[in-house]
Amino acid sequence: MTTSTILLILVSLLVAGGLSYFQYLYKAKNNSKLNLFLAFLRFLSFFSILLLLINPMITKNTLEIVKPTLAVVVDNSSSITHLNGSKASLDTYRSLVSNKDLQEKYTIQSLQFDADCLFSESFDFKGTQTNLDAVAKNLKNTNRNQNYPTVLITDGNQTSGNDYVYSFGSENSIFPVVIGDTTKVLDLKINQLNVNKYAFFKNKFPVEVFLGYSGTKNVQAEFSIRNGNSILVKQTVSFSSTKKTAVINVLLPADRVGTQVYKATITSVEKEKNIYNNTKNFAVEIIDQKTSIAIVSAISHPDIGALKRAIESNQQRKVTIVKPNDIKTLEDISVVMFYQPTSEFKSVFEKSKLSGINSFIITGMHTDFNFLNQQQDFFDFKMSNQQEDYLAGFNPQFNNFAIENIGFENLPPLENPFGKITTKGNIAVLLSSKIRNIDTNAPLLSFTENQGKRMAFLFGENSWKWRLTNTIDNQSADRYDVFIDKTIQFLASNNTKKSLVVQHENFYNSGEGIEISAQYFNKNYEFDEKAHLTISVSNNKTKQTKNYDLLKTNNAYKVNLDGLGAGNYTFTVKELNSNSNYSGKFEVLDFEIEKQFVNPDNEKLNQLATQTGGKVYYPNQISELIHTLVNDENYKTIQKNKINRSPLIEWYWLLIMIAGFLSVEWFVRKYNGLL
Repeated sequence: MTTSTILLILVSLLVAGGLSYFQYLYKAKNNSKLNLFLAFLRFLSFFSILLLLINPMITKNTLEIVKPTLAVVVDNSSSITHLNGSKASLDTYRSLVSNKDLQEKYTIQSLQFDADCLFSESFDFKGTQTNLDAVAKNLKNTNRNQNYPTVLITDGNQTSGNDYVYSFGSENSIFPVVIGDTTKVLDLKINQLNVNKYAFFKNKFPVEVFLGYSGTKNVQAEFSIRNGNSILVKQTVSFSSTKKTAVINVLLPADRVGTQVYKATITSVEKEKNIYNNTKNFAVEIIDQKTSIAIVSAISHPDIGALKRAIESNQQRKVTIVKPNDIKTLEDISVVMFYQPTSEFKSVFEKSKLSGINSFIITGMHTDFNFLNQQQDFFDFKMSNQQEDYLAGFNPQFNNFAIENIGFENLPPLENPFGKITTKGNIAVLLSSKIRNIDTNAPLLSFTENQGKRMAFLFGENSWKWRLTNTIDNQSADRYDVFIDKTIQFLASNNTKKSLVVQHENFYNSGEGIEISAQYFNKNYEFDEKAHLTISVSNNKTKQTKNYDLLKTNNAYKVNLDGLGAGNYTFTVKELNSNSNYSGKFEVLDFEIEKQFVNPDNEKLNQLATQTGGKVYYPNQISELIHTLVNDENYKTIQKNKINRSPLIEWYWLLIMIAGFLSVEWFVRKYNGLL
């Protein structure tokens, strides 16, 4: 309390006493006990009111006893059950949390973890993932600025998250209790399988398989990959006490379109404790995306050969070079490229318009621009016969498709007649043109889209020099080829804007998150935040159907379908206000990662204990663990002096006292006839 506050309180005492004396004793004929009592009540009322006006801060000191925290964290994943450790895990937990010595020394926190870490005192060991990194994050957030021990009851087999050995802070000493039989048994398993989710029809796709072995005997194992009843790969793999791993790399044929499910298996004549980890299913979607491109040209030019090589660098592209008068039909063509069109191209342009095929127009010194003005409505050309060199300027705001700047500004100029190019429609410019670094305000490479038909325009010849320069600068033409491939990919797809767009995978592993997201757009193709989206999911075998609502996030609607068993499913997403709908299918593969383990990861848990200053224990050593925790001098109860400051005006009982003083005074005066 400050000096000024003390002085004000003293002044208040004098003022309250003076006013009470003046009102009851100053002119009183006698100082009766009644007058003295009434003066005292008035003094208390005045003084209390003045105190409230001064509103001094009241300080209260209290001693608080703070025990150190002991976190007891239990692995709730299904691998504990598979290792027959659920009973040992529960017994260990109960022994720790019920121990009176630990309760006296520590504030015990009970947590469980699988894919996430939560506070809990009950466990069912049904988690489909093990994320020890989540435990470290939870404890750091919960017990900030504390030094505390953690008992980690787990098998140490992690299936998701960062490496937990380095996730826990130095302030947290970890005492792992290893659950499961640590006796090494003979076990063959598929540790990891790497494969792309998609492959192109009639190509081959790579599969990389990492095999593991636990044991001391020399073993001959047989590795195979099946697709249905067909055996696609069969190899013999040798293991020994010194050779514990093997890597298999194979190429599988993509000979059937659609989602193909494969089974990789490793077997031997030896008896194994766990054969579930000998098999791993995987799926690949085979896509038939062969694109035929016709380059129509009446002249020979190096650009045509460079474009053909760049386009066919993607094995799914096939280029045909034809003269304008040789084309009979465009039925099998996905994209037609008009190279320096003239009036000879009239029939080809008409066929292209009738068939609705996307096109790519490239101009140059041999182009008839009057003819081109008649064949398209996006540009108006007023060109001279004078040749001009045009440099490229990259537009980073271009967003029709993702494209990397391959150094367009440093590429050789393209040749085109000098003149004025005026845009008449909605144009997306990827490259603008410059004459000796002066911007012409005209496009060099641009794209249009109208009623589902897409077109590209490149105003200049000699783009073959771009590919050559790219090859010299990068020892490869890959960057230029990717640029051309993305251009063709944009033209080859006819994805017109849809009001309902749904994103999903074609297959999921059982036990993993199954998320489907959707976007709904209004008539102006703006994201509709008021849409009401539902999804109906049906199991193809059982015919059981479940319905869910999609929940809105920042720019999409999402639903999580966790808990679906292995099998094939069809689904329909519907927007209830407009009745727009989308139907699709996916497959949940029979793969439970928690069944892959035959032993706890004793080595990694030892690393964790050493890293954090703890020690590894086993279920039969719980008494020793309790003794260590109870007698650990690093964790002591702290006595804190807690200072609470509060203004007097918050003391509601003082108002009650003032009301009481005034009420008693009034009743006494009334009773004695002084009112």
